Amino acid sequence: MARKPPTSPRKNASQERSRATVDALVEATARILVKEGFEKASTNRIAEIAGVSVGSLYQYFPSKEALVAAVIDRHNEQIMGLVRVALAEVADLPIEKAVRKLVTVTIEAHRINPKLHRVLAEQIPRTGQLKDVEAFNREVHTLVRAYLESRRKEIRKIDLGLATFICVSAIEAVAHNTVLNQAEMLSEKMVRTLVDETTRMVVGYLSDY
Repeated sequence: MARKPPTSPRKNASQERSRATVDALVEATARILVKEGFEKASTNRIAEIAGVSVGSLYQYFPSKEALVAAVIDRHNEQIMGLVRVALAEVADLPIEKAVRKLVTVTIEAHRINPKLHRVLAEQIPRTGQLKDVEAFNREVHTLVRAYLESRRKEIRKIDLGLATFICVSAIEAVAHNTVLNQAEMLSEKMVRTLVDETTRMVVGYLSDY
């Protein structure tokens, strides 16, 4: 069995200059992944695009897989940053408005650099970052469940754990597949329709009928 490349950084960048070097390396990795693909994202190529020496690269990252992992972490944090804000904002909203907000923000979040998102979706298993994605998913499930708990009287009798799983899975699937299917080609009108229909689906599922 081939030995798995290390994906953890060698050290954290604490000084401003060090952080700038790490940022340049991560950004260069993202650009190469989008334009040239994973196979061509060698450490030499990444260092060249970042404008740093290979030696400097290896001070912070032991492999290109570690750099890809850093790109994945940064991209996921961007997405989760938007989702966390949205979940905080919907706490006091009625269900239809809350669901619409969550659907809209989730689609917007997944449309952050859609080309990169598609590449990273393929690389997450390769770099062993599934555990980090699962951690984000658990956080979202916890926050959504808390919201549903607060609106228990407004939704039909259903197991809230199951309801949370179905609602989050449905919204995530729409957002993710929107990106995988050429999100940059979607008109704003099409995005609004996606939001409307997904909201209708989720609210209909939660409603007492």
